[in-house]
Formats: sequence, C-alpha cells, structure tokens
Amino acid sequence: MKIGEVLQKLEMLGNSKSKEGMSRFGINTEKAFGISIVNLRKLAREIGTDHKLALELWQTGFHEARILATMIDDPKKVTSSQMDKWVKDFNSWDLCDQCCNNLFVYSVNIYDKATKWSLSKSEYIKRAGFVLMAVSAVHRKEWRDPDFQPFFSRIIEEADDERNFVKKAVNWALRQIGKRNTALNKKAIAVAEDLMRRDSISAKWIAKDAIRELTSEKVQKKISKSAA
Repeated sequence: MKIGEVLQKLEMLGNSKSKEGMSRFGINTEKAFGISIVNLRKLAREIGTDHKLALELWQTGFHEARILATMIDDPKKVTSSQMDKWVKDFNSWDLCDQCCNNLFVYSVNIYDKATKWSLSKSEYIKRAGFVLMAVSAVHRKEWRDPDFQPFFSRIIEEADDERNFVKKAVNWALRQIGKRNTALNKKAIAVAEDLMRRDSISAKWIAKDAIRELTSEKVQKKISKSAA
C-alpha cells in the first residue's frame, strides 16, 4: 500500500468527537485525525508488515500515522538510530506507550534504550525508558530475574520525579516487574516499602499504588499458580 493511499484512509477514519475525547485525556491532537486504536489495528492488519511504509508514515508527523507506523514496522529492521530519532518525536503519552509496546519492546536494543532513556531530562523520553521496563516484563518471556535487577535501581533513583507522565511510568514498571513471578514480586514490594519511607510525594504515591496491587489477592494467586 502506498503512503498516499494510507493517508487517505486515515482521513476517512477521522472523527471530530474522537479527537475531542483524545484531547480530554491529555493527548496532543495538534496533528491528529481522531481515530480509535481499534480502527488503527484493523488498518495495520490490512497493510501488513512494511518497514519502508512505517518510516514514511512517521515522517508525516500525523499522530495516528505515527501510531500506525509502530504497528506495521518490522522490529528486526529497526535500528538503534531509528529508535533514538523516533523517541525524540514523542509528544504525547499514548504515542510513547504505543511505540514502546507495539515495536520497541521487540528490538535487540531494548535493554540499552530502557536504561539510557530513563536517565533523560525530557519527560517523554524518560517515560519511554520506564515504559520499556514495564512492557518488557510482559513481552520478553525469555528474560530471567537477573535481567530485571538493574531496572529496580533506576526505579529507586527516579521515583522522586514529580512529573505526571514520569511517575506513572515508574509506577507501571515497578508493578509489571513485580507481577512477573514470586521472587520479583517480593523484590518489588521491598523496593516499594523503602520508597514509602521517603520524604517525597511522588515516591510515596508510586509505592502505595504498587503495594496495593502487588499484595492483592488477585496478583498473589496468579503468581503462585504460575510457580506451581
């Protein structure tokens, strides 16, 4: 499918009410059509994997075109430089999360980027680092417990960041890693308990929310069952 045809389809799928709803959820709609993720996924299945088209879609700067690009790109062809270039274009939490969850998490460079980006001063780049930590706990089944240990250090060091999109991502990373298995659950809870003792509103919020979920009956049953 050619870029012009895809953009035409995106325009047709656009909805002004959906665009207004996106704005209410804090999504940057400056160059958005107002298209649901469900409809974008349908279009992505129609297109199939296409690295070249993904690069072209990203270059348009349109919000949904970029999300669609993350759905059709081939992670095996995504280079380290492409990841660094795209992450600098993140201007909305949903674009950040979709890109990390749909594409970047499957890259061979994920470990390096998660650590590097979590050190960034940019809110969205820093968020991306912690989102990668969170989604890796879900998608990287081949990883072992020691692979996640350095992520705890980053969580501890950045838990005082008061910026909304950062602290929510730090919390997400802590919760997802802690839901992976019993050993990581205990470690995540211990980290959260230490954060609770900090004189930091952000750290306390991250910790309280994480402890509530990680100690819940639902999560404890799930990880106990997976360990059996």
